[in-house]
Amino acid sequence: MTNENNQVLTVPEVADRDGFRCVVAVASWNSEITGPLLEGALTVFREAGVAEDRIQVMRVPGSVELVNAAALAVEKLRPSAVIVLGCVIRGETPHFDYVCQSVTQGVTLLNGKGSTPVIFGLVTTENMQQALDRAGGRLGNKGAEAAAAAIAMANLHTEFE
Repeated sequence: MTNENNQVLTVPEVADRDGFRCVVAVASWNSEITGPLLEGALTVFREAGVAEDRIQVMRVPGSVELVNAAALAVEKLRPSAVIVLGCVIRGETPHFDYVCQSVTQGVTLLNGKGSTPVIFGLVTTENMQQALDRAGGRLGNKGAEAAAAAIAMANLHTEFE
């Protein structure tokens, strides 16, 4: 996969093919963006040879709820990696800042625990066109990039088991 900047997304090989499991938490809000992000992630997993039953999709209402879904997945499902996919487009109120900060802090806290990599796939843009550009448009697909990062981080964790 190549974007307008000629950046090529390299799909890593899964080190622990039998043990790899990933949870993808995806927000329903801005589904015209989060749907293609999810498809991009699933495409990368298919290219990496990950069986469909090794990927669990959790749907949540909005981006703030992604952190709770990720925490639930880490605690109860113990996957190799978790990806959060959402989209926040700046509006006329400070809501954008609160949502972005909440998700960023939540994912950072989960990652700081070190047990399971949580991949930040939150698209934060000024307008819808910028979001479309990042959801399979001219700037690639941030969901696909998140899946590649999930595999790479799960591989890193495998090295230390």
